[in-house]
Amino acid sequence: MTHSRRTFLAGTAATGIVTIIPFTTRAMGHGGDMFETSQGPVTVHPIEHASIVLETPIGVIYVDPVGDAGLYDGLPAPDLVLVTHEHGDHYNAETLAALIPSDAPTPLVTNPAVFDMLPDDLKARATSLANGGTMSFAGTVIDAIPAYNMTEGRTNFHPQGRDNGYVLTMGDFRIYISGDTEDIPEMRALADIDLCFLCMNLPFTMTAEAAASAVQEFQPTYVYPYHYRGRDDGTQDPQEFAALVGDASEVKFADWYGEGGV
Repeated sequence: MTHSRRTFLAGTAATGIVTIIPFTTRAMGHGGDMFETSQGPVTVHPIEHASIVLETPIGVIYVDPVGDAGLYDGLPAPDLVLVTHEHGDHYNAETLAALIPSDAPTPLVTNPAVFDMLPDDLKARATSLANGGTMSFAGTVIDAIPAYNMTEGRTNFHPQGRDNGYVLTMGDFRIYISGDTEDIPEMRALADIDLCFLCMNLPFTMTAEAAASAVQEFQPTYVYPYHYRGRDDGTQDPQEFAALVGDASEVKFADWYGEGGV
């Protein structure tokens, strides 16, 4: 199946002039890519490893924010925070406390295991969303997608039923954030994903080959390899991943590890 690239049209009925706007452009002055959608732009700010900031039409979304709060200097405060699971490269209560304004009602969405370990002040603003759960925020639908290991000998890293990935549906624009997972059937069954963040490292998630195989099946329009370095042999090659994906999706690269490239 040939994967079609989306474009959005801009123009006026009075003139009949229509301009084709590419679906993605480079965000000027923000250090990230900007994706034009029918509701407004989505700008991707790669922070580090598994941490992402998204400026979207419905607000600023922080995903798995960890590390020193200084990593987020110059970025707007979050309107929504998503946490996929409890591991230290995805969840840190001190980082959350430093980044979420105490005087703002910023909602926090987590899997149930993280919700149970939140300090009381963060728990008061948090929502626990289990695998298969759905909620809405500012007109955006948030679906909790399973994230787990299925290879023998690895299932203890991310047991089935505990951790989340997320799909965010903003009108006709859909974003998938994998969290830590292998190429599980629930991922392969996804449809109509415009923007994807896909993990790949060993032994905790999956190889570049497995990640590329999944992408060839569910064919997101754009995919960022992220979370591709880890302990020991946990480094995967994003360039190899891109070559394996082929023309199934457009692979986007970001500087997740502070080296000015991939």
